[in-house]
Amino acid sequence: MRRSRSCHADVDSDVDCDRDRDEQGSTLLLTIFYCVLGLSLIMVVVSATSLYLERKRLFTLADGTALAAAEAWSLDDVQVEGDHLSLELDDAEVGDAATSYLADAVHELHDVELVRATSADGQSATVTMRAVWYAPIHTELLPVSVPIEVTATARSVFH
Repeated sequence: MRRSRSCHADVDSDVDCDRDRDEQGSTLLLTIFYCVLGLSLIMVVVSATSLYLERKRLFTLADGTALAAAEAWSLDDVQVEGDHLSLELDDAEVGDAATSYLADAVHELHDVELVRATSADGQSATVTMRAVWYAPIHTELLPVSVPIEVTATARSVFH
């Protein structure tokens, strides 16, 4: 009985048989590697997008807080000088208005804190806020969090 061989039957038949055996193998490791690489890339993109959106949400909250703080004056504070109206913002009133706004504001941010609420020039309110971003895919063994800080300035104009 003759055995069939897949190797070529010429002078270098042993070399051809070795070459055929060397070219046989599994692509399972390569497939697993590319799957892990693809999933890692997806996790990085999802996390970066989440961080960007969380910063935008915090900035929107800080912008609203600064606007509320910039309007922390009463009509009694308005000074009339000829045909010109002016008002002076007080740091304490700005801070109180910012704190009050944050107490009523609805947000889904983590660990939000009012760092500073001041009025440097008496005309505008500057609010600095801080929050903590947590990665959407994290575990107890590898928690990923980043502190975010934004500053917003608003000016109230009285005509």
